[in-house]
Amino acid sequence: MSLKTRAHSKTEKSNLSPMQASTSTMIDHQPRVGISQCLLGDEVRFDGGHKRDVFLTDVLASFVEWVPVCPEVEAGLGTPREAMHLAGDPAAPRLLTIRTKIDHTDVLQAFSQRRAKELHECDLDGYIFKKNSPSCGVHRVKVYSEKGHPGRQGTGIFSAAMQEAFPLLPVEEEGRLNDAPIRENFIVRIFCYRRWKTQIQQHRITRGMIVDFHARHKYLLLTHSRSHYHDLGQLVAKAGDYTPSDLATRYGALFMEALKNKATVRKHVNVLQHLAGHFSKQLSPIERAELQETIQDYHQYFTPLAVPLTLIKHYVRILAVPYLMDQVYLNPHPKELMLRNHV
Repeated sequence: MSLKTRAHSKTEKSNLSPMQASTSTMIDHQPRVGISQCLLGDEVRFDGGHKRDVFLTDVLASFVEWVPVCPEVEAGLGTPREAMHLAGDPAAPRLLTIRTKIDHTDVLQAFSQRRAKELHECDLDGYIFKKNSPSCGVHRVKVYSEKGHPGRQGTGIFSAAMQEAFPLLPVEEEGRLNDAPIRENFIVRIFCYRRWKTQIQQHRITRGMIVDFHARHKYLLLTHSRSHYHDLGQLVAKAGDYTPSDLATRYGALFMEALKNKATVRKHVNVLQHLAGHFSKQLSPIERAELQETIQDYHQYFTPLAVPLTLIKHYVRILAVPYLMDQVYLNPHPKELMLRNHV
């Protein structure tokens, strides 16, 4: 079966600021994201319809390359088709048609294993699944008991196979992406995963490369997990104890695990204060007071994160602070996505 990739034009990079260029050039191409095909507006659902998601098709599409998959159609179940649900043991559910009770479990499991192997060729950086789907749902999919009682405790058959085959891959459901913090966390993860893979794919793995990568991501990591940042630092410090390949495997797994922890306002404020500390002595008393006021306004939910960050990036540029200009935290994803504009 051919691998289908829906590519979109890349954003222009010729007018990037030094800070934007320092982070964007670490990525070799736009993140490649698998997606449930119905979310792109394709009429592949059991009823012949779709579930087009406007944010995904009209906003995020400009910054990623889609790899659309409809497991039920590609497994040969056709469109339209009888509705199905999961039934039995939530740990190993069966996929049954609701009216006729036909069991499609083996068909979809065989397809899922085969498709997962094919998708390795696509070098995926993330995956967005359709919520509640018996094939694609990730969280709390209904699994029906023998008496027909539903329980929200399962995972779709295809999404379960994908998560097993790609343990580091950022995955999310489109419904959960309506939550602003979850949306930003997911998009941060796909761009970071692309950035990490670019490092290990384009360069011979060295301790210096990983030290540099770790340094560039310091403040981003601190907004997610201070303990993981510490553990990653310890791993880098003991790089000589591992082969380059083993070091990269350990670092990559721990790095992606760290980013699963949600960034919080408190952690962002702590990082903002650290950033400000790099140049506070170079500011006038009025400038320092203004910066602290914007940070406190964010801390009290009066303004979005974009406000203090914009001021900090302004000072980083005009004061030419090299270490901060290289920090991915200041530009972890395209600003056009406006992911830090919510209060």
